[in-house]
Amino acid sequence: QVRLVESGGGLAQAGGSLRLSCVASGRTSSFGVMGWFRQRPGKEREFVAAITRSTGNTYQADSVKGRFTISIDYTRNTVYLHMYSLKPEDTALYYCAAGALPGNTSPEDFPSWGQGTQVTVSS
Repeated sequence: QVRLVESGGGLAQAGGSLRLSCVASGRTSSFGVMGWFRQRPGKEREFVAAITRSTGNTYQADSVKGRFTISIDYTRNTVYLHMYSLKPEDTALYYCAAGALPGNTSPEDFPSWGQGTQVTVSS
């Protein structure tokens, strides 16, 4: 089992930036990919970005390409979501998740989840 704890959410103005952190503990080696998802008010949970632990390869949703990047610090077992040029529509509860296979973007493919951190972007 792996435990995921997110932090770094908060209030930002449109055009601003935030960095989310996700610290993983437990059997992290059993998961091949770490990802970020978000759930906007009244919407389903959606994929944002993910990183393959073994290679560092990343992939993002089209809605955040060019604005959000994902990175990993292996020494700290921490995954980051760097968010730039924030828009009000980025307002959501952001979740860190761990999955087995790279390339997956469905929440069902990520068995472990954090509690989420709220990001609110004002216009």
